[in-house]
Formats: sequence, structure tokens, C-alpha cells
Amino acid sequence: MDLLRNSYANDSDDESEPVINNRLTSITATPCLPSKRPYPEPEEQHYKPARKPNPPYGSYSDPQTSSSTIPIPITVPGRYVSKRERSLLASISAVPTQNRSSDSIQKPSVSSPTVLGSISDSQVPRHVLSKGSSFRTGMPSRMSVSLTGHTKAVTSIDWSTSHVHLLASAGLDGAVYVWNVWSRGEKKVRSFLHHNSPVKDVKWSKQGLSLLSCGYDCTSRLFDVERGVETQAFKEDQVVGVVKFRPDNVNLFLSGGLKGSLRLWDIRSNKVVHEYIKDLGPILDVEFMAGGKRFISSSDVSGRNISENAVIVWDVSREVPLSNQVYAEAYTCPCIKHHPQDSVFIAQSHGNYTAIFSTNPPFKLNKYKRYEGHWVAGFPIKCNFSPDGETLVSGSSDGSIYMYGYKSTELIKKLKAYEHPCVDVTYHPVLPNVIASCSWDGQVSVFE
Repeated sequence: MDLLRNSYANDSDDESEPVINNRLTSITATPCLPSKRPYPEPEEQHYKPARKPNPPYGSYSDPQTSSSTIPIPITVPGRYVSKRERSLLASISAVPTQNRSSDSIQKPSVSSPTVLGSISDSQVPRHVLSKGSSFRTGMPSRMSVSLTGHTKAVTSIDWSTSHVHLLASAGLDGAVYVWNVWSRGEKKVRSFLHHNSPVKDVKWSKQGLSLLSCGYDCTSRLFDVERGVETQAFKEDQVVGVVKFRPDNVNLFLSGGLKGSLRLWDIRSNKVVHEYIKDLGPILDVEFMAGGKRFISSSDVSGRNISENAVIVWDVSREVPLSNQVYAEAYTCPCIKHHPQDSVFIAQSHGNYTAIFSTNPPFKLNKYKRYEGHWVAGFPIKCNFSPDGETLVSGSSDGSIYMYGYKSTELIKKLKAYEHPCVDVTYHPVLPNVIASCSWDGQVSVFE
């Protein structure tokens, strides 16, 4: 019987299980049926080798923010949440909130701070706020304020007419600064570094604390000086070299660029409302006259050996030139200015003089008078009239400031200001004996 039992057990295809005790129990013990080949178990009962469990349905793990490989379950309404998921949610519920709060504090600012000081006029001298009623046009003789901050040439400066203690400057370092000139504390009160290329021009709006600038990044940018933020950007397909607000509508401004395009923009819609097309070179300057119904453009025609398009008078609404043979000499004019009272405009010439023109058709050149003595020598030297129109002030490539009598065109005073070229100079809108100037080496100064 024992032999028969053993033979059935060894015929099985399965290996014999290890025997705990080789000695058989008593024959009288309860007999055990021979174990033949076992029946196959259902497939669902066979377990595969253990592997890493997948994240539960509805879970998410952010590789940028999570510090471990444990997924974050996302509760879906109506879905059963297991005990394991409930414990996982309880253990990490406070972590995302802490990470978000710390990220919002430690995240660096996208742009540099723009608000550096106060634009209040509380520290401005009384004679500045008195509108200068008792002052006549004087000759500045000394530097009263030196403003440092630009690291490269300053290309443009402009006084605010609504907040007369504020001066704006733009430079080839890509910066636009606003200065509280007579502040006893921090004088550089706003720093706009939104341009990623050199800035060519800057202009104040006559309404409110708005500032407009343009540059080599093919944009014109509008800033809210009070809040210290950029409000709008006007993109073009050319380097923008000059901008000018229309005097009869502060919502419109004119821009001129390197490709010779002239465009009139509407700030409210951020669109071009007029475009002035002619085969021109790079636009150097623009100036409105006749209350904003006409404007004058100056372009670089040196590469074409023609001079008829150097200075052009345009009709704003009809988009047509009224005259394109205003200036027949073979020089470019980096600056155009309109006299505040008389029907006269002037053009700074690379011939080292300032020409005088009539604002009435046919816009003739005055061949008998000109302002000469200063040097331009290829630099973008600018000039300006005093508020009463009695004096013309001009920069010079020799670093001096030249002041001429408007009617006599004679040199009244020469003031040595810098060792490098004096690029721009402008009278204060209220105090006729105060001027601001800038230089090719990054200096901004105020003379009294």
C-alpha cells in the first residue's frame, strides 16, 4: 500500500513538495488521498510580479514644483477616495500653499524698479512755481544742477510744461529718466528701462504726467510717470528716430523712422490714422506748425546726392507735401524748430549754421540772415527758442552752448559746458533764465 501511494505521488508533473518528516505515521492514522496533478486555477487569481503602482486616477505631479515622486491626488466630485488617497491628501495638503506663497515672495521682478523718488513739488523754489512773471529772458552763466545717471550719450531732453520741476532725458544706454531737478533728496525719481536698444527721443505730453519715447527697438512707448509704468507700446517696421505730440490733440503723435516713413498715431486705438509716403531717407526731425494742421520733416539725403527732399512741409489731413524744395543746399538738418510767435521756422544745418525759413507758402529761405558760430560737425546737435522768442540757444560739437539774438542773429554769449559735444539744449518753460543741456558723454546739466 505504501509503495502504491509513493508511485502515484512521483508520477505528478509537479515537483514533490519537501517532506517535513520522512518517517511515516502509524498505519492506523487517517489515510491521505494521493495528490494528483492539480487543477489549474482561474487566471484572475494568478498575481503578476510586484511593480511600482501607477498614480491613482485624477492625480497630478508637477516636476517643476514637487520635491518628491509622490503624486498629488486631485479630488473629482462623485469619485470614491480610498483610505490611502485620503491619508496622502492629509499629509500634503499644506505643502502647495506654502510653496506658492514662498514663490510669490522670492520671484524676482521682471523689470528694474521705476519709482526711485518723489515727483512732488514740495521742495521746488518759490520762483519756479511763480510762473516767472517777473523774470525777463536772461543769460545763464553757471551750472546750478548736475544730473548723473546715464552711462552713454544723452540724445534728448525735455521739460514738462505741466510740472515744471520735472525734466526727462533719453540716452543711447536704453534708459529714459525723469529728474526732480530741485529736489534736496533723490533727483532721479523715475527710471524707465523698457527699451532694449538705444533711445533716440523723448517728449512730454501737455496733458498730465505722460511721457513718450522712441528708439532703435522699433517701438514708441508711452509711460505713466505718476505710477511709474508703461501704458502702451507702438510697434513699427523701422527704427523710430523722432516723436512729436500734435499740439491741438494730445491723443495724436507723429513718428519718423530710419526707412523714411512718417506715421500719425492715435493713442486711443493704438493705430496709424495717417501715413505720409515719399521716397525719403532716414527722418531726422519733425515739427508741427499752423496749430497742428501742417508739419515739417527733415530727412537725410546725403546718400542720394539730392537735396530737394531734405526739408518738406506736409498737409496733415491730406497726406500730401506742400513743398519739397524748401532747402536746396546739400546739407542735412538734424533739428527743426518753429518760432513761438512769428511765422518763422529754423533748421539746424550740418553746414555749421542755422537757416531761417518762412512758414507761409512758398516757405522761402531767408538768404540774408542765419545763425552761425557754433559747430555741428556730423553730430545731432539741436537748438531751441526761448519761451518769449527773443533768444535762440544751440548746442555745439565743441561742448559749448551758444546764445543768439533772434532778430539780430548775433552771438550774445558762449558758455563752455562740456568737454564732449553738447547735443541738446532747451529753455525752461517758465523761467527764461534757466536752460537744461546734455552731452555726448552722458551728462545732464541745468544752468542759471
